Amino acid sequence: MGIRKNIVELRKHYDLTQEELAKIADVSRGAVSQWEGGFSEPRMGAIQRIADYFGIRKSDLIEDDGMFSVDLDTLPTGAARPRASEYAVLPLLGRVHAGDAQEPDVYDDVVELPKSVADRHPSGYFLKVEGNCMDRVYPEGCSILIDPAMDPQSGSIAVVSIDGADYVMRRLYKGANTLILSPDSTDDSYEDIVIGAADGRTVEFRGTVVWFQSSREME
Repeated sequence: MGIRKNIVELRKHYDLTQEELAKIADVSRGAVSQWEGGFSEPRMGAIQRIADYFGIRKSDLIEDDGMFSVDLDTLPTGAARPRASEYAVLPLLGRVHAGDAQEPDVYDDVVELPKSVADRHPSGYFLKVEGNCMDRVYPEGCSILIDPAMDPQSGSIAVVSIDGADYVMRRLYKGANTLILSPDSTDDSYEDIVIGAADGRTVEFRGTVVWFQSSREME
């Protein structure tokens, strides 16, 4: 975790945004987000460029608490002050089928999103949408942000696990003795999933959909 903490400390000292540090390191803004989130580490070429720019040693960035022993100067020449927008990353854990329920895949990736959104949903994670039964609101291929700490209300769009394994995303309606998972699709062939109290089926709420990232923005 030394590199992650050192990069955060370096940015904090110089009041640099992730995008500004990305330009110095010659990488994408998303790469810096992943470094600071602990999801990946910079390659040696990027470390060397950062060290050369700030006049520090590579070991100051690599070693545990390396930046805390460095006597940093004022803002370096050419480094701009931060802009208003900041970004963060949250994990992409799998997919959710907007159609028939199915076993979820497991991914090992991240999705970039505005920091303000991530701050409001610190335990959130992303699932990629497959299928078109909710395409009026969440098109196929987009990534939806799930907040597992937020209980879905009647009318919310929720991700649920049916009978212990299958994931499905639908608009949720709660009745006195029934649960209705309703599609919101341009395809009229999809029907409600209706689960009654006496049906013997188990439904576990995985969380509420609170935000999404379109597939085009992720490219």
